[in-house]
Amino acid sequence: MTKEDKVLVIQELKEVLQDAKVVYVASLEGMNAAATSDFRRQAFKQNITVKVVKNTLLQKALEQIEGVDYSEMFSTFKGNSALMISETANAPAKLIQGFRKKAEFPALKSAYLQETFYVGDENLAALVSIKSREEMIGEIITLLQSPLRNVLSALQNKDEAAGKAEEAAPVAEEVQAEETPAPEASADATDAPGAE
Repeated sequence: MTKEDKVLVIQELKEVLQDAKVVYVASLEGMNAAATSDFRRQAFKQNITVKVVKNTLLQKALEQIEGVDYSEMFSTFKGNSALMISETANAPAKLIQGFRKKAEFPALKSAYLQETFYVGDENLAALVSIKSREEMIGEIITLLQSPLRNVLSALQNKDEAAGKAEEAAPVAEEVQAEETPAPEASADATDAPGAE
């Protein structure tokens, strides 16, 4: 690879990494061509960008990114490295974990997400359990809706009870009217003329 080619690759990587919020570096070593193709295909379906990169070029690109110091990840840049970029925090970890059910690779080298670094494959389970932004928003909406549902349910029950009470009130008045005896004729009425 010529010096110009390296500069182009570094520039390309910088463009991909500049606004990335979720960056994983994995080892695909030990995966055959078919498994690697399947891994890339599944990553594409999940909107995960996968690039197999030279460690030195990746490090140079990360060193030039403003706002984040990626140096904590550099010690993991050995052997075969695949850069994984996603919008969803746990998507690359879930993809790696899914492949690990069949084989021991791919392996997590390091990751940067939610302003935190994760170095080493032992962090894979923790990364899988991180909730994505969409999942957290869904949970917050559910939590906010729960008290609202309770209030609406209580109001609906109150309205139903009031409606039943209103329906029962005219019936009670009718029953009361039927049970109330008619006023008796007064004693004076028997003394009236024509009563004799």
